[in-house]
Amino acid sequence: MVKIKICGLKREEDINFVNIARPDYIGFVFAGEKRKIDFNIATKLKSLLNKKIQTVGVFVNSDMESIVSLCKDCVINLVQLHGDEDEFYISKLKEKIKQPIIKAIRVKEKIYSINIKADFVLFDTYTNFEYGGCGKVFDWNLVKEYKQSFFLAGGLNKDNIENALTELNPYCVDLSSGVERNGVKDLNKIKEVVQIIRKHSNTK
Repeated sequence: MVKIKICGLKREEDINFVNIARPDYIGFVFAGEKRKIDFNIATKLKSLLNKKIQTVGVFVNSDMESIVSLCKDCVINLVQLHGDEDEFYISKLKEKIKQPIIKAIRVKEKIYSINIKADFVLFDTYTNFEYGGCGKVFDWNLVKEYKQSFFLAGGLNKDNIENALTELNPYCVDLSSGVERNGVKDLNKIKEVVQIIRKHSNTK
């Protein structure tokens, strides 16, 4: 069954929404501006979250010790590196934490294989001006030859999610702006897209 990640939660209402819809993962963003939260807010939100939902911390070129601290305090269950983190950075981080690591790859050319030490890769849209969260779809043909499990992000919403599942069969789909209304998470949009994904998985 395809996993579901709802990213960019920052309000108690957002936690209430996902507790109702029950995705597999939710994302706390510790970078950028639009969806960024701090350690204290993340700790508070995690305390309100259904324990069956795993938390993913999203980081961009962050100080490693801040990631380690969040992991040791069990605020996040997985680490998503969305910046320019290299193999050395990933190796050193793995020595310090036990949580799985997702490395985001911003897609701009055809990908057949990736040799990195992360536990998962996440494919997202490439732009010149930001590391992620642009809300735009990339050319899925560029990753169709990739045969390992991966997270898929980049402009996913209720109108294109079923095509994404059919064409790419990702391990997990990652949605943020596609489940928002006026810049904040929307319960009905979250429920609708979760229903579409679960129905697709159950009919395979």
